[in-house]
Amino acid sequence: MKQALITGGARGIGFGIAEALLDAGFGVTVTGLSPEEVAAVPARENLEAVRLDVTDDAAVAARVAELSRLDVLVNCAGIILRDGREFSIEGFQRVIDVNLTGTMRMCMAARPLLEKQGGAIVNTASVWSYFGGPMTPAYTASKGGVAQLTKSLAVAWAPQIRVNAIAPGWIETELTRAAQADPERSAAIVGRTPMGRWGRPDDIGGAAAFLCSDAARFITGMIMPIDGGYLAK
Repeated sequence: MKQALITGGARGIGFGIAEALLDAGFGVTVTGLSPEEVAAVPARENLEAVRLDVTDDAAVAARVAELSRLDVLVNCAGIILRDGREFSIEGFQRVIDVNLTGTMRMCMAARPLLEKQGGAIVNTASVWSYFGGPMTPAYTASKGGVAQLTKSLAVAWAPQIRVNAIAPGWIETELTRAAQADPERSAAIVGRTPMGRWGRPDDIGGAAAFLCSDAARFITGMIMPIDGGYLAK
C-alpha cells in the first residue's frame, strides 16, 4: 500500500486531502500541532494521526525516521497572524518558519524515502502567492516563497521526485473564519468568485490526490490554483 504523510492534516484543507488519498487507497498519516488536534481526528481505516511541530528539526527527523515507506508528502501545516502581528519581526519570522521553512524542512527530511519510491510532494501555496496581502505580509511572503520553492525543488529533484503545489482560494477553514463571519467581506469574496461560493476542504482533496497519482506522472513544478475562478477575474 502506498503511504502518504500530510503535515497539518488533522483538520481543514489537510484533512480534506487525507480523505481523498484514503479513498484512493493510500495509507495516510496526518499531523497536528496539539494533542487536542490529534485527538479530534475522525477514525478511519488506514489513517493515523500524530503530533508534529514542523519548526522542530529533531521532531521532523524523528517522525520521518519512523516511516519504512513514503510515496507522498503533502505540506499543509501553516499559520497566519492577525491584528497586525505579522508587522513585527518576531511575528514575521514565526510565520515564515512554519509556512516556508517548515515546508523545506519536511521536503529535505523526506527526500531519501521519496526517492526510493519515485514519489511526489505537494506543497500548499495560496492565491496570496499572486496577490499582496495588506494585513498579512508574512503569510503572503511565505506563500510566494512556497510557490518558488516548489519550482526550484521540481527542477532539482527531477526525475526521481515530482514536486507540485496547490494554491487554494477562499476555503471554509479555521484560518478564514473571520472573513466568513464578516457579511460584507464574505459577499465580496463570493461576488468575485465565478463559482459563486466559498470552497470546501473536499474541493481541494481531489486535485491534490490527482497530483499525487500516476495520472500526473509527467507534471512537476506546477502551481495549481483551486479557487473557483477567483484568479481569473
